[in-house]
Amino acid sequence: MKRTSIRALVATGLFVGAASGILTWGFYGYMPPVGVSVSVTLWLMSVVCAVMAWRMRSGMEKGGIGMDRSQINPVTAAQWLVVGKASAWTGAIVSGVYAGIASFVVPRSGELVAASDDLPGVLASLSGALALCVAGVVLERHCVAPPPPDGETA
Repeated sequence: MKRTSIRALVATGLFVGAASGILTWGFYGYMPPVGVSVSVTLWLMSVVCAVMAWRMRSGMEKGGIGMDRSQINPVTAAQWLVVGKASAWTGAIVSGVYAGIASFVVPRSGELVAASDDLPGVLASLSGALALCVAGVVLERHCVAPPPPDGETA
């Protein structure tokens, strides 16, 4: 499996942000309100990914990946790698959505009551999605096992 490209994540976030911005600028009056509670799942998942990355890093420093009790199980490392990759892509897409919404809400928060009410939720969700994307990339990078030294079998 190849590493997730940071450039692809940024491009996806920008594309989704542009699409979300166009839709928000056209249909903001029909959108439901965005509360701060929307961001709770994003923040919770980013903390979970950060803890998994920390555990993977400490496990790699102690014994690496293998079948010994002191090592990280290869299946666990593969599962966490998939969680990291999925979190990075989810964070990029969701941050694009909330960046597009923020492009309308932030400039209009002083003149529209609905925009000022949505501002904390949009900013909390945007920052939570960015944190999820970063934590997912970090987790994915920590799940890669280094190649064996020359002369040793894999």
